[in-house]
Amino acid sequence: MSTITAQNASLEREGAVLCSGVTCSFSSGELVAVVGPNGAGKSSLLALLAGDVEPASGSVNLDGRSMRDFAPVDLARQRAVLTQTNVVAFPFSVREVVSMGRFAWKSRESAVDDTAVVNAALEATDIAHLAQRRITTLSGGEIARVALARVLAQDTKVILLDEPTASLDIKHQEMVLELLRHKASNGTLVIIVVHDLEAAASIADRLLVMVNGHIVADGSPHQVLSSALLSEVYDYPIDVATSSLTGQLEIRPKRSSSTKKQP
Repeated sequence: MSTITAQNASLEREGAVLCSGVTCSFSSGELVAVVGPNGAGKSSLLALLAGDVEPASGSVNLDGRSMRDFAPVDLARQRAVLTQTNVVAFPFSVREVVSMGRFAWKSRESAVDDTAVVNAALEATDIAHLAQRRITTLSGGEIARVALARVLAQDTKVILLDEPTASLDIKHQEMVLELLRHKASNGTLVIIVVHDLEAAASIADRLLVMVNGHIVADGSPHQVLSSALLSEVYDYPIDVATSSLTGQLEIRPKRSSSTKKQP
C-alpha cells in the first residue's frame, strides 16, 4: 500500500507563494482529482506531491518517508509523473520514447519483461499502430498519448498526471479516464489535475478544490461540487444538478440570453 501525506506544506518561487499550508493525504486505490481556476496552485501541488520540488515549509512524505530522502531512481520506481509539457526535440520513435519509462528499472534483478510492459502501454493508450513513427511527426493529441504510455510503462504504485486529457479528442479523453479509473480500482494511487468538472465528478473518488494556493474543499464529488462553492471559486455563476437518469452531476455555466445562439 502506498500513501502520500502533505503536512502544512507550502511552495514559493521568486517571492510568489504558489501553495500555502497544504495538508492532505492519499492512499492506494484512490482516484483523486484536483480542480480549480487557472493559477489556483494545482500544478504546484502536484509537483509537491511528486517530490519534484521541495516545500518551503512543512513536509511531504511517501510511505512515511520524506520525499527528499529518496534517491532519484528509487523515487522513479515509486511514482510516475505526467506534466503539462511533453516536448521531445529529437526524432525518437514512439516505441523508444515509451521505453524510456523503463529506465529506472534497468538495474533491477527481477525478470520483468520490459518489451511486454512497453507493448501493454502502447495498447492501453491506442498508439500501438504508431510504434515505429517518429514522435516529431505526430499530432499534439498523439504526443500526449505517447507521454501517458511512458508513464504507464514506468509501472509504479503512484501516478500523478497534470491535465492528461487536455489535448485529446472525445474518444481518447474517455479512453484515458476509463484507464485511470481502472488503474485506481486495481490498487494504484492516481492523482490528476483536470479542468473538466463533469469528467472529474464522473470518475473521481475524491475532489480537491483549490484557489489561490489553498485547498478550500476536499471530499466526494457530491459533497464538494455545489453551485455556491463553484460560483465563488471560479468567480462565475455555475449551476450544479444531479441527473435524474444517471445520478451523475451535471455542471454548467449560467449563460445570459445575449450569449445564446438565436434561432
